[in-house]
Amino acid sequence: MSKTSKSDAEWRRQLSETQYRVARQAHTEPPFSGIYCDTTTEGTYKCICCGTPLFESTTKFDAGCGWPSFWQALPGKVAEKRDLSHGMVRVEILCAECDAHLGHVFPDGPGPEGLRYCVNSASIDLEPTKTSGQR
Repeated sequence: MSKTSKSDAEWRRQLSETQYRVARQAHTEPPFSGIYCDTTTEGTYKCICCGTPLFESTTKFDAGCGWPSFWQALPGKVAEKRDLSHGMVRVEILCAECDAHLGHVFPDGPGPEGLRYCVNSASIDLEPTKTSGQR
């Protein structure tokens, strides 16, 4: 399967300015500003650029850091890259399908692997779980 690839102009037409800066230019939204920071709605979080499912709401937790945090990504959907920016050594996380910048992963999470996927709300879109009462 080939990766999703678009021109810079195509990404700019598809995304809001904030989404573009975060997902395509690896910026970070201010803490506690994103729409999914405090969301508890059940569903699947997908890449804002290509729609690839990335995280399930069952793995979301309140890390108190100001960004949506997950203790596990969906298998094979999130890629990692060493990030040496801002005088730090971190692990950047990207959508494995389109290389959208999602955020960073840290070794201080509550799950079985001890990871915390710290994600920008601007990089994801929540698809709520359909309940039996919905059509």
